[in-house]
Amino acid sequence: MATRSPAMISRLVAAHHAAEAAGHGGKELVYASAMRELGISRATLARAIKEVAVKPPRKRRVDAGAVGLTREEALLISALLMESHRKNDKQLLTIGQALEILRANGRIRAERVDESTGAIILLSVSAVTRALRGYGLHPSQLLRPSPCRELQSLHPNHVWQIDASLCVLYWLKGGANEAGLQVMDKDKFYKNKPKNLARIESERVWSYEITDHLSGTIFVHYVLGAESAANMADAFITAICKRADDPFHGVPLNLMMDMGSANTSGPVKNLMRRLGVTIYPHAAGNARATGQVENARNIIERSFESGLKLVRVGSLDELNAEAQKWARWYNGAKVHARTKTTRYNKWMEITAAQLRLVDGELARLLLTHEPEARKVSDTLTVQFNGREWDVKDIPGVMIGEKLRVTYNAFRRDSVYIVDVDTQGHELLHPVPLVARNEHGFRADANVIGEGYQSLPDTQLEKNRKEIEMVAMGVDTLLAAAEARKAKELAFGGAIDPWIVQHEHQAPTYLPKRGTELPIAARARDAPPVILNHFEAARALIALGVVMDAEKNRQVAAWYPAGVPETDIPKLKDSLTARARLRLVG
Repeated sequence: MATRSPAMISRLVAAHHAAEAAGHGGKELVYASAMRELGISRATLARAIKEVAVKPPRKRRVDAGAVGLTREEALLISALLMESHRKNDKQLLTIGQALEILRANGRIRAERVDESTGAIILLSVSAVTRALRGYGLHPSQLLRPSPCRELQSLHPNHVWQIDASLCVLYWLKGGANEAGLQVMDKDKFYKNKPKNLARIESERVWSYEITDHLSGTIFVHYVLGAESAANMADAFITAICKRADDPFHGVPLNLMMDMGSANTSGPVKNLMRRLGVTIYPHAAGNARATGQVENARNIIERSFESGLKLVRVGSLDELNAEAQKWARWYNGAKVHARTKTTRYNKWMEITAAQLRLVDGELARLLLTHEPEARKVSDTLTVQFNGREWDVKDIPGVMIGEKLRVTYNAFRRDSVYIVDVDTQGHELLHPVPLVARNEHGFRADANVIGEGYQSLPDTQLEKNRKEIEMVAMGVDTLLAAAEARKAKELAFGGAIDPWIVQHEHQAPTYLPKRGTELPIAARARDAPPVILNHFEAARALIALGVVMDAEKNRQVAAWYPAGVPETDIPKLKDSLTARARLRLVG
């Protein structure tokens, strides 16, 4: 908006009010007077009045917000649209196509009645789109992420998060001036030069980032090669062991990580079972569950790895030593936004009971130890390591069945029973020695367990589940899941997606006059195909000639170099004529 003087603004407002009062037919006289007085054109005057005039709000339509589409029909349309979505969230069907298909299948009407004329009018695509949004059933609404609740940890070392990241570093084997860790040159290593990447694949540097969820303390450990169970275990064991000048150590109660094969491999699970660490792998596509460690990777890249181009690092041990120096500085100097103190200060609030210590060498030995199967006695106990252990509180325990038992690395008066939950995740149940009271009866002991409470379903969540049941034609989500697993068709196969084109009445097309191809001329130009004697005999048999040894000799005598394909009809006549003559004679 151009800067205008108060006097000009006042004159423009006065002109606007005068024009409004003049009514139809009198406005132009008012505008002409203002144009002469202000020395501006008609278009400039109109723009200026529009900028300074205050217009009353538009009157809301009496039918604003009304929806002509029923919710049942909206559910069916939304279900068909959601079924057309691909895994990359690309929608194959448009709303218009879905309307056309469902109307042709007789599943929806999607229409309204004109009250003034009584005519039935089909709802437009825009009207259906507004209705879907009004009901909260539009695909763009249903594909929004589900609500998430913040997770909290109770104390330092209650929950750790771990993640592996591929660095831009690689190990270069060469002379004294070249050997060591190098930063990848983007001109040499990029997607269009896969051979260069493959050449250094086994020499790539990976980093494992570990964060303490409560304090935010960051630990980083570099390894060579790839994301593997051995590298994962090496980084984790290094983190839990006491290090000089670093207060951060100890075994966490819970470990959150992604579903990578290295993280969920047998050796890693064995180690976590022995150390009493519960693994919580987040679902695929839910990286925000471990967002803290993802953010730690960004911090490490900006604050530490950004300086690697300016120094020469001779070995992996040297890189890890520098990384530990950086971590001690960052954790001890930088104030965390959530806790309002440094990460080390917050971590130091840990108590003796919460700081679980284990020897590093013992932890490495536990990597290869497998749980041992022990039979449950009729008094609900198992024998392990020469002692009797109480297993009555183990879920699903049965007399005569076997349980898998392993050591508790922290307590001698307890062992772990290894179990599996309904999702296939391994659980560790600590069980005590059999204790008896003064009367000789067994005393009960509780097994401590934890759980997570989910948020109540929002309307979109309810809609999403309802649509799934509508699509599969069932009344429960469990039945819908079973139908999906059984590869049943959506809508019971009752919707024909091609009914529109099948029922399309195509016009009858008049035949077009063409130009006949000159076959004779073309045949003269092309050389005849020569058949050998066997092929010629087979062609004659196909024409009804009964071939025998004499006829074969006759054909070979007439055509020693092969029979032209065009001569087959003539050869048939010759052979059959000879046969008739012989028969008459």
